[in-house]
Amino acid sequence: MRKIAVEEAYVTAEIAAEWGRELAKKTVEPGFRMMGQTMLGQSPGARRVHEQLLDLGAGRIAAMDAAGIDMQLLSVTAPGVQVFDPVTATALARHANDVLVAAIARHPTRLAGLAAVAPQDPSGAATEIERVAGLAGIKGLIINSHTHGEYLDHARYAPLFEAVNALRLPLYLHPREPSPAMIGPFLDYGLYFAGWGFAAEAGLHAMRMIMSGLFDRYPALRIVLGHMGESIPFWLQRIDNRYLLQVRIGAVGKLARLPSEYFLEHFLITTSGVCFEPALRMCLEVLGAERILFAADYPYESVEEAVSFMDTVNVPEGVREQIAWRNAVRVFGLD
Repeated sequence: MRKIAVEEAYVTAEIAAEWGRELAKKTVEPGFRMMGQTMLGQSPGARRVHEQLLDLGAGRIAAMDAAGIDMQLLSVTAPGVQVFDPVTATALARHANDVLVAAIARHPTRLAGLAAVAPQDPSGAATEIERVAGLAGIKGLIINSHTHGEYLDHARYAPLFEAVNALRLPLYLHPREPSPAMIGPFLDYGLYFAGWGFAAEAGLHAMRMIMSGLFDRYPALRIVLGHMGESIPFWLQRIDNRYLLQVRIGAVGKLARLPSEYFLEHFLITTSGVCFEPALRMCLEVLGAERILFAADYPYESVEEAVSFMDTVNVPEGVREQIAWRNAVRVFGLD
């Protein structure tokens, strides 16, 4: 059975070098300081992950072959270009996209990609979206959640969303460490990291997008969330319940639809990093098989575990095929 993994990370040497320069500044975001010191650390594990992120050639293809992955959908790893000033971020995103397109051209049956943009410059991001939409192998966009603590529900991101909506490109909203305004309690015990802080941050971001009415303004938007939906599928009933109470008491404005209805229409989720049958079964019941895609989260997670989970989880074979590859072909327009 084919397997298309849709949340698979890479980085360019240029972005990594600029991360190093950013980390030397006294004004660096506290979450990025913690993440950066780990990602650019000198431990054997950190160096190995960094090497895997940089490799868009033979080593990556060999790892895919060994694990049984037919295709990777590549995206710049968090926090990507979103910790830089607008000019630097825009230039590095464009360069990363060109590097990605060149790698795809060398391995067109094995690699496809999500283009990076710099939300710091919404008009520049829209221009880059329009440019990459015509490049071979680019199948959507990646945004690594908050940008200097700001979320995409802000009105200034309208040019970016107008381009995404018009071109109907899927947007992968990938988590990162919590924003400066919320990170304080997460800094202890490693809670800022992927085990807890990432889901709290990305789930908040997605809820802000829903509650702001963004999807009424841009009805063609399709957002992909990793890690079984960053916990939102579990909370949908309570989200609706408390939203209706808040409307009754005047705490929030009324939306055209329930929050869960926006989620079910505009969001898809992936299995990245969650090899847990009860979680998958709950998501199948709440969302349906057509909204769930396979991802391995290379090189951060065990690809072997992700593949074994997909091969052995107790679901009908048709559902297994939908999740493993058919949904990716449909959602991202893969060949």
